[in-house]
Amino acid sequence: MARKSLISPATLSLFFLVVLLSSSAVHAGHDYRDALRKSIMFFEGQRSGKLPPDQRLKWRRDSALRDGSSAGVDLSGGYYDAGDNVKFGFPMAFTTTMLSWSVIDFGRTMGPELQNALKAVRWGTDYLLKATAIPGVVFVQVGDAYSDHNCWERPEDMDTLRSVYKIDRAHPGSDVAGETAAALAAASIVFRKRDPAYSRRLLDRATRVFAFANRYRGAYSGSLYHAVCPFYCDFNGYQDELLWGAAWLHKASRKRVYREYIVKNEVVLRAGDTINEFGWDNKHAGINVLISKEVLMGKAEYFESFKQNADEFICSILPGISHPQVQYSRGGLLVKTGGSNMQHVTSLSFLLLAYSNYLSHARKVVPCGELTASPSLLRQVAKRQVDYILGDNPLGMSYMVGYGQRFPRRIHHRGSSVPSVSAHPARIGCKEGSRYFLSPNPNPNLLVGAVVGGPNVTDAFPDSRPFFVQSEPTTYINAPLVGLLGYFSTHSSWR
Repeated sequence: MARKSLISPATLSLFFLVVLLSSSAVHAGHDYRDALRKSIMFFEGQRSGKLPPDQRLKWRRDSALRDGSSAGVDLSGGYYDAGDNVKFGFPMAFTTTMLSWSVIDFGRTMGPELQNALKAVRWGTDYLLKATAIPGVVFVQVGDAYSDHNCWERPEDMDTLRSVYKIDRAHPGSDVAGETAAALAAASIVFRKRDPAYSRRLLDRATRVFAFANRYRGAYSGSLYHAVCPFYCDFNGYQDELLWGAAWLHKASRKRVYREYIVKNEVVLRAGDTINEFGWDNKHAGINVLISKEVLMGKAEYFESFKQNADEFICSILPGISHPQVQYSRGGLLVKTGGSNMQHVTSLSFLLLAYSNYLSHARKVVPCGELTASPSLLRQVAKRQVDYILGDNPLGMSYMVGYGQRFPRRIHHRGSSVPSVSAHPARIGCKEGSRYFLSPNPNPNLLVGAVVGGPNVTDAFPDSRPFFVQSEPTTYINAPLVGLLGYFSTHSSWR
């Protein structure tokens, strides 16, 4: 048992704030409501398929309407994951899960933007329902990534291979199937009262997909290596997605079978591994925070070990005492190794904020060795990361396109960088688009709300398309940010 700290939570909070803020000027404040609106609008720019009449980013048009036809199925719709034109099922499902969790925990503070957030969730789940329509099969990708990445063309002109990839009993993919089950289950909670029939459909499908994922175990990278690697390989194994899917099904259905599954498989599926990781490939920290809510509410003592893991996660990422895998730049940005750092910033900050709320309701704190971390501190750390994204950083640059006076203008994104159909009705072919990729000019189409991969540990940022690790936006950067901005748009103070 950890010894109690001789330092009060207030004193520790002050210490951390000095660390966080000493190297970067803090601005007077941000318009979190405007940032929330834009962060959700970004998803409209990532839409594939037939666009609805209320589409707000007007430079986008219908695309990939025949997706799935080569396999005799309708796989139109869904989201392009980033700056390319491929539909990768693994990150799309995680995006949908995080959009749903954002609405579940913070929807009440989103005001009029809640309706747009619900549309963003449903655009994802409508596609996932199509991808799981055949029992024992999950369609996990549309588009040949090598062919797509060899071209620079807007989605409306796509002539690259729209190959369809699936997992089934003989070619398992418990990782992507488990994440898909999690997304459908989480979304069923979102729509439980808003659209009960749709909610039941989502939950029924989640149950079926999870059963498939659990019975036919294996990583989809093994079944579809040449299609999904190196783009969205499962580097972490499929075990975490099985626990993640079971956790969301337990939360959505309240069925005892999922509780028993979690307890029985906690060690087997390595719930305590890599505690400071959370993203499209690694769900460990998210599993522990999600399940810990029930422990903190006094409803599930049998999940106590998950709360212990969650506490360890919190301590591992706090500035001043963080794990060696977690760094903070001089400007205060959380930095982890690997590409697209902002995905770590938004996902981990989301967990900090969610856990701080669970702790507050339970009137608990997190013991970190000799120190104690209060819910207020967790919110402060999360808010500091959001403020860095919005412009409180050494460069004075917002990393959200369209927010603030200075933001990235040359993002690594095909649709944004190539002239729109309305501006250039003639087709722009595969290699014709290269001149726009190499152009020093700003992108002609503003992908409002897109958050790019962001600066490195030195707080440096090249506003240049070829530097895709820094300049490419992704759906899974924005999805957790929606929840963060929803909260701070109503609770802008640091207490």
